[in-house]
Amino acid sequence: MAKKIVKRKKLRVFPFFILLIILIGFFSGGYFYFQLPIQNILITNTKYLNDDYILELANIKNYPSFFTVTSRGMEKKLKASPYIKKAEVKRKFFHTFQIKVYENAPLFLEYSSNQVIFEDKTAVEESKLLTSVRIPRLLNYVPDNKYESFIKGMSNIKKEVLGKISDIEYTPNDYDKDRFVLYMDDGNMVYLTLTKFKMINYYNDVLSQLEGRKGILYLDNGNHFQIKE
Repeated sequence: MAKKIVKRKKLRVFPFFILLIILIGFFSGGYFYFQLPIQNILITNTKYLNDDYILELANIKNYPSFFTVTSRGMEKKLKASPYIKKAEVKRKFFHTFQIKVYENAPLFLEYSSNQVIFEDKTAVEESKLLTSVRIPRLLNYVPDNKYESFIKGMSNIKKEVLGKISDIEYTPNDYDKDRFVLYMDDGNMVYLTLTKFKMINYYNDVLSQLEGRKGILYLDNGNHFQIKE
């Protein structure tokens, strides 16, 4: 009787281990990649707010994992601040966030209430203001029907000029109910109206023509300078 020969199948252990190592390496690499922290944060378009405030508000000051935070979540946190009108957050290569901030700039200190008024008409007590900025004081009451236009006019003043205004006073007369006087840090006075608030942005150009003289600049009715005796 012929013998039946049974061939033994060899287990391919080595290729199995190679595949296993590759899979472990792949999943481990993926895990560590997704655990990598934020590598870089670019904050742009800020004038008043410092970077630390933005990082703390967005909850990324400690550079958490890049994939544990979302752009939309950070935008929502930033927008909740009274100092920020809007924020745009974008993911960039490699593990970088770009944050563009649209600030709600402080315009003036309302002397009667001791509150800082912002572009969007919100108010914060002076003691709670987060940043040190040079803004003028509004010394007296502005009627409600003029107040919104006044804020709009103030928001059009350049930062470098706004910082040179010490005090503002509403001073209507028989000819113009929109008249204001601005007391400048250098001792000059400027009269203007709500429709001419942008004119104050040329103040530095005017100064260069005054040759150090002090006086009153009338922008409410014509453009002329009266020298103080």
